[in-house]
Amino acid sequence: MAATMLEKKIAFDSSWNSFLHFSFHRNMTNKMHWIILLLLAISRKCWCEDGHEMEEFLKREYSLSKPYQGIGSSSSSHWELMGDAMITTDHVRLTPDMQSKQGAVWSRIPCFLRDWELQVHFKIHGQGKKNLNGDGLAVWYSKERMQTGPVFGNQDMFTGLGVFVDTYPNEEKHLEAQKRRYTPRTQVPDLTCPAPIPRPANEKHAGCSRHSPSHCVPCLSGSGVGAGLCAVSPRHPPSASQSGRRVPGLCFIMGVLHDNRAGFISTSMVTDPPLACLNPLPQQRIFPYVLAMVGNGSLTYDHERDGRPTELGGCTAVVRNLQHDTFLFIRYVRRRLTVMIDVDGQHEWKDCLDIPGVHLPQGYYFGASAITGDLSDNHDLISMKLYQLTVLRSKEEEEQAAKDDEITIPSVDNIELLQGDVVEGKMSGVALFFTVLFSLLGCIVLVIIGLALYSHWSENSRKRFY
Repeated sequence: MAATMLEKKIAFDSSWNSFLHFSFHRNMTNKMHWIILLLLAISRKCWCEDGHEMEEFLKREYSLSKPYQGIGSSSSSHWELMGDAMITTDHVRLTPDMQSKQGAVWSRIPCFLRDWELQVHFKIHGQGKKNLNGDGLAVWYSKERMQTGPVFGNQDMFTGLGVFVDTYPNEEKHLEAQKRRYTPRTQVPDLTCPAPIPRPANEKHAGCSRHSPSHCVPCLSGSGVGAGLCAVSPRHPPSASQSGRRVPGLCFIMGVLHDNRAGFISTSMVTDPPLACLNPLPQQRIFPYVLAMVGNGSLTYDHERDGRPTELGGCTAVVRNLQHDTFLFIRYVRRRLTVMIDVDGQHEWKDCLDIPGVHLPQGYYFGASAITGDLSDNHDLISMKLYQLTVLRSKEEEEQAAKDDEITIPSVDNIELLQGDVVEGKMSGVALFFTVLFSLLGCIVLVIIGLALYSHWSENSRKRFY
């Protein structure tokens, strides 16, 4: 009997130990499972557009999210409010739906990341009707912080990167006011190009064929007044999916003169796709509009023209009074600036602009600001999440990246080609032509007057001898 009880006890102890061993392993497995999920949430792998693999790590010290415990004026806080900005349980309200308000939130820690990605969750809403709201918000990576000014609540002539969500078309309203004030004496012909004209593959047009090194797009003006040719750089072929991307190109405008002879009118820079390549006037933008600008401390943001002279690129983004979430995506990797948007509620990023050759120094501050004037809106910032990008580079690329780490002034390669408009202060080809023409005419008039005066003086001199 005692032996039987001993055997049962031994069997029970063995079963209990097996159960404890199984439970321990299962708990450890569950813990490892959650740890792996947490690591995957913090660190994600993705691929660059050029095929390079990179990893993303969430940097909490540069990120802003609920419940916004890192915001404050103490030295231990990571973020700081300015102006009319306020914290709620759901968002950081940069400006309320009231006139003449401006507010901002700025990081207190300078960013020394070489490659990074910023995801901004925001919301713009208010009581104003279409085009009766303003003015928009801006996301900054700037050398200066906690400065007030006219550029979406930040100072003008800033140093760094600014991505603007502009909700009010100042330039359009300004042009409408000019039209009401002035009545033109002559009607300007419509030179817009609604679509390229199809042509056979073997047909030549104005010196360009299918074997031409440039991508040539022939088109006619909307009114049939003239024809033109849009030559785009072969390194950046036209793509309808990149409607916001600036591509170097030159549009040669050909017109019909008064004596029915074909003549050269003007040239203008064009964007991709070149569906409006014949328009020598600035390309019309539909608001709300997202655009990017790189400032070097001396460039001025042209508020009346909605930043057009210094715009690197942009896209239309309907962001006001939506029931779903709206996001802005900014990536800076391998000296390439990419901006994408998610404003349709489809949880899909859509291209807005993609600019290579952008040089941004390290040690700048992230921030967001907004401003209202006579028109207003609620500008709410829900989150800003910054990810460090770890990109695999070759030895040569590492050497080049090390040189870029030493730059102190932001810049963009080939900025003249990227900007579609002529920068203020520089004359266009037509303006230069007329300037030279009138200068020559002025010189000729002065020579004729001088000869007349000399002839009159000579005649008076001869009369005195008689």
